[in-house]
Amino acid sequence: MKFFRIIIMILIIVGALNMGLVGFFNYDLLADLFGGFGSSGARTVFSIIGIAGLIAAVRFVCKCCHCGSCKCCGKDNCQCGTHCRK
Repeated sequence: MKFFRIIIMILIIVGALNMGLVGFFNYDLLADLFGGFGSSGARTVFSIIGIAGLIAAVRFVCKCCHCGSCKCCGKDNCQCGTHCRK
């Protein structure tokens, strides 16, 4: 699971850096690397980065504020002792 989180974080960072390049310099590095903006390679990479962003957003919303236990799945596995699930 840690490997999966690392891959997601790397994809988010790559996407953010690419958006920074687009915003500041009007240069899309990922599109250039994968065959142009409309190419299937670039669209695939953009889609994968978008999915990683969605997964990160869901994980961010569902985290317990104290211990990291999931508030969304209904499991009462809070380890912090503050009884986060109410």
